Amino acid sequence: MNAIAIDDEPLALELIQQYAKKFDNLTIQSVFTDALEAEEYLKTNEIDLIFLDIQMPEVNGIEFFKNLNNKPEVIFTTAYSRYAVEGFTLNAVDYLLKPFDFERFLQAVEKAEELIKFRQNKSVEEGYLLVKYNYQWQKIAYKDIDYIEALDDYIKIVGIKKPLLIHMSMKSADEKLPSEKFVRVHRSYIVSLDKITSWNKNTITIHEKSIPISSTYQKQVQDILNNLMEES
Repeated sequence: MNAIAIDDEPLALELIQQYAKKFDNLTIQSVFTDALEAEEYLKTNEIDLIFLDIQMPEVNGIEFFKNLNNKPEVIFTTAYSRYAVEGFTLNAVDYLLKPFDFERFLQAVEKAEELIKFRQNKSVEEGYLLVKYNYQWQKIAYKDIDYIEALDDYIKIVGIKKPLLIHMSMKSADEKLPSEKFVRVHRSYIVSLDKITSWNKNTITIHEKSIPISSTYQKQVQDILNNLMEES
């Protein structure tokens, strides 16, 4: 797991780094006393987990996490227990109350590892896309997805009984979905290959929904569809 730690107290960051060195599966990529610097770092780096202090001088850790577009898993660290309930409403992996010892840190990291593995690996192996919806994890079977549409910082998953609006980027959704079942056809659309009912050079139809194929993805999409025809 690749992680960062954010805390305005350097000693707290040193402790997290010391504890993390005892794990083979946890790497602290960087530490920050400035939350704004951490935010810039997250824009260009893939991170699985954040150790995040809540009470900081320039920004509250909870508000910082709420405002992230692509949210890694988070373990909140703070000396104030009054923030615990609000922290868990954000689906935090855990909440470490300072000062915490290694055993408590170990428990939190093991929970994070289990959740990350389930999200990144099991969801693909078992034929499910795992998403956060209404403050809980939800598994959506690939067979229940017709297409995914981008809506600003959200995606709309269409095909199940009721479309779901999920806070996730299209890039993240594209990476999680298996390429043998789904293809991105446009900046704003990912479609299920099994659900395509007709197509031409510029559009794909799923049931009565017409979905554009952009020039960026046109050759890739046509190659995939041609292969499907040859296999049928």
